[in-house]
Amino acid sequence: MKKVVQGHRVAVHYTGTLDSGEVFDSSEGNEPLKFTVGMGSVIDGFNNAVIGLGEGEERKVTIAPVDGYGDRDESRVMKADRASMDADFTPEVGMAIGLQMADGARIRAVITEISEDEITFDLNHPLAGKTLHFAVKVVEIREADDPEAHGWENEQHSHSCGSCGDDGCCSEGDDECCDEHDHDSEDCDDNDHGHGGCCGRHK
Repeated sequence: MKKVVQGHRVAVHYTGTLDSGEVFDSSEGNEPLKFTVGMGSVIDGFNNAVIGLGEGEERKVTIAPVDGYGDRDESRVMKADRASMDADFTPEVGMAIGLQMADGARIRAVITEISEDEITFDLNHPLAGKTLHFAVKVVEIREADDPEAHGWENEQHSHSCGSCGDDGCCSEGDDECCDEHDHDSEDCDDNDHGHGGCCGRHK
């Protein structure tokens, strides 16, 4: 039986849970997640979980933060003057938006606190610092040079790792997953933050 190795293109079904048993991400009811093993499109722990599996085989893994979304970094919590925000922007606690950094990169941020004068943003990934548990099942394996498998990653549209939800497996997102409100981080108190996509890892 063919086994997954680095460079293979794979399609997998998965369910991700937290220590509490809460399901934070799942492909159940959707098409399987498709990615190229070893290309960095999923977190390291998820990538490694499928290596050695054959089609139809399953595995349960526990992924520590170092192989997931890293530890929380309190320096990635920053404040912005409400007066610097767009006049039509109505902030709400828990709202996810895309912040425009000075170098043009967009970073996903969640509003955690609102005062009369300031808004507090958390740039940590929602799953930073958390231990992740995944049940994965490989449903298809393709060779790297299989023409029918090219563009698989671009077909993803129904998994939360392509959004700004509680992204469970993907290491990068696209700008479309951010809220339509863009704000220049130069208005913030601390601009020294790593640059990742909405669903990026921060280590």
